[in-house]
Amino acid sequence: MPECIFCKIVRGTLQSTKLYEDEHMIAFLDSRPITKGHTLIIPKKHTEMLVELEDNLVGDMLITAKKIGKALRKSKLNCRGINYVLADGAEAGQNIFHVHMHVIPRYRGDGFGLRMPEREEEGEDEKTLERTAIKIRKFLE
Repeated sequence: MPECIFCKIVRGTLQSTKLYEDEHMIAFLDSRPITKGHTLIIPKKHTEMLVELEDNLVGDMLITAKKIGKALRKSKLNCRGINYVLADGAEAGQNIFHVHMHVIPRYRGDGFGLRMPEREEEGEDEKTLERTAIKIRKFLE
């Protein structure tokens, strides 16, 4: 098994504050949280990218995220919203190459935010969109 930090958590050789564990997933508090209650969800099986993860495990990850989200909303933390974030690849901001999802509780004035860059008001025309779609569709499985 690869020697990544998350694999060490799965094996129990690195301490974590677990919130949830089942046959395929572990959810634990991030040791460097963005906000109070920030949770990471990882599959027990080492997989670097979401696109490499088996479909059933992708589903398990989302079901686990839903459970954590419900618990956060019911907790005394009083979060006002939740961001579910998964960075897939270095260019997307992934820095630990074991697929993982961040469940980030949101609080008024917490300073965290996902910002979209400025975009053209009118957007792309239909022909340009269709050319892009053709390039993608041929690889859909």
